[in-house]
Amino acid sequence: MTDTPKPMTEQEIEEAARSDPDAQPLTEEDLRRMRRVPQVKVIRRALHLTQEEFAGRYQIPIGTLRDWEQGRTEPDQPARAYLKVIARDPEWVRQMLCGAPPKRPVAKLEELLAELREDRDAR
Repeated sequence: MTDTPKPMTEQEIEEAARSDPDAQPLTEEDLRRMRRVPQVKVIRRALHLTQEEFAGRYQIPIGTLRDWEQGRTEPDQPARAYLKVIARDPEWVRQMLCGAPPKRPVAKLEELLAELREDRDAR
């Protein structure tokens, strides 16, 4: 017969976590020191593109992209909307910028714009 471990209570979990010196809660100082990864860097990495490739493909000045990624500046509202569209459908954006006939109807743009408006209005 095997002994089944008894589930821990919330209090026991809290005490166990606090007793681990490597798992202490973040302080206000820790939070101020930490930097979040800019959204554009996450998008670019998900697409497996270098900074140069991403900047060229989506017609973003390389200096601007680097500033965004390094946290020196943040994208303004139109740029954040553009990045959201790139994240949603990068190939469609590339096709539209290349002047190639879109493989999807232009209604796709209207759908994406409506989603962006809804996101904006929800804030």
